[in-house]
Amino acid sequence: MAKLYVNPKHQLGHINPEIQGHFSEHLGRCIYEGLYVGENSEIPNTNGMRNDVVGALKEMGIPVLRWPGGCFADEYHWKDGIGPKETRKKMINTHWGGVVEDNSFGTHEFMELCRQLGCKTYVNGNVGSGTVQEMSEWVEYMTFEGVSPMADLRAQNGHPESWTVDYFGVGNENWGCGGNMTPEYYGNLYRRYQTYVRNYKKGQEIYKICCGANVSDYHWTEGVLKTTHDHAEHFHGFMNGLSLHYYTHPGDVWENKGSALDFDEDKYYKTLSKTLYMEELIRRHGAIMDQYDPDKFIGLIVDEWGTWYDVEPGTNPGFLYQQNTMRDALVAGINLNIFNKHCDRVKMANIAQLVNVLQAVILTEGEKMVKTPTYHVFHMYKDHQDAELLESYIETQKIGGENCKVPNLHESVSLGRDGRIHVTLNNLSATESYEIDAVFTETEIKGVEGTILTGEMHAHNTFEDPNAVHTEKFDKVEINGQGLKFTIPACSVLHLAVEI
Repeated sequence: MAKLYVNPKHQLGHINPEIQGHFSEHLGRCIYEGLYVGENSEIPNTNGMRNDVVGALKEMGIPVLRWPGGCFADEYHWKDGIGPKETRKKMINTHWGGVVEDNSFGTHEFMELCRQLGCKTYVNGNVGSGTVQEMSEWVEYMTFEGVSPMADLRAQNGHPESWTVDYFGVGNENWGCGGNMTPEYYGNLYRRYQTYVRNYKKGQEIYKICCGANVSDYHWTEGVLKTTHDHAEHFHGFMNGLSLHYYTHPGDVWENKGSALDFDEDKYYKTLSKTLYMEELIRRHGAIMDQYDPDKFIGLIVDEWGTWYDVEPGTNPGFLYQQNTMRDALVAGINLNIFNKHCDRVKMANIAQLVNVLQAVILTEGEKMVKTPTYHVFHMYKDHQDAELLESYIETQKIGGENCKVPNLHESVSLGRDGRIHVTLNNLSATESYEIDAVFTETEIKGVEGTILTGEMHAHNTFEDPNAVHTEKFDKVEINGQGLKFTIPACSVLHLAVEI
């Protein structure tokens, strides 16, 4: 029997809702067909946004959405996506599939989508191929109230009121697709560009995000922070966040990442093992950040994460469409637990991507919509949003293949706004269930409600069988004063809401 210890008397930090954030890029069928079908579509929509998808995302509790990229952001020129749709410029999406981008989804449409979702906005600016003036004018267009050239242009395009930009990324992957820059060169560009991301609204400061590292490129983190913080003590607020990108795949090389559906137990455990690497990345990048920011004013923003497999057979390789199994559900649960446990430094994370791309929470096909296992994990974890992290520890044993051992259990615990303790526990074993003895220090338990997502590791939802994997009530929990006893099935994600 494994022991789970929870100390409700010891709060370790605040879990930002944005840790459960999402990402939508002009890539494949994420925006077009997935989120946006246009006002004239036969698919039920409101101002062009799919009603079914918007409804599901609101129910899931989406806190923030990042747009327009990704690599696409550093070739995106925002003025191409405003004004009458029939006059908007068409372009070739050179990064993703070589398809025509007609710019019918632009700034106004993104802001309308976020309004319908009730979520915060995260806009990614163009440093790779854009100018300081272009970025400065975009911020003015979106946020300035009063008389100005860009505010007047916004009003001419049908929106006299300004919007709120909660987060703004100054470039994306500038070490690669965003310009193949050195950290020192980008660091100096960041200092320059961020100067013109102005706060036009009193009391509504834009949270500025600097382009951070790819996976374990600690040299980039060190170089960017050293450059940006040189003589920067008078630049309070010039950097609020530093990004990190890390994708999980079981392949030995990037060109052969493995299948989303056709995998064995070795590949299953290898995927989970590589997912757990996220913790080391956060610790080591965080240690470098501590040298320049010991008070943790700058948040680590993991704004691209998730599984990345070979595309589904017969689909456009540039569209990055993949299925989503219980293996992916565990990847999501592990990452969200890690982010919770590092909430002192991790202030936002954005899974890639929202619909029809990579580890999507939703898949669509025409008028049909499917919620993936990953969707259900986010729905189960939403009580962690805006909660207080509690001290917790679980006894584990190593399982898995010879070269990819993982702990059998993985957890995080918080005190929610509803006054209940929320335990999220993952069983990483593909075949074994485990008895759990949970002890809550100096705490009398009055009741418990449980929800579980479980299934064979390949289990997934299809348009023919959209509910093959779904959450169920978990009521096989014994309350014993200050403790709980239960058995967690193999390959499962469990949420317990404990009333105290």
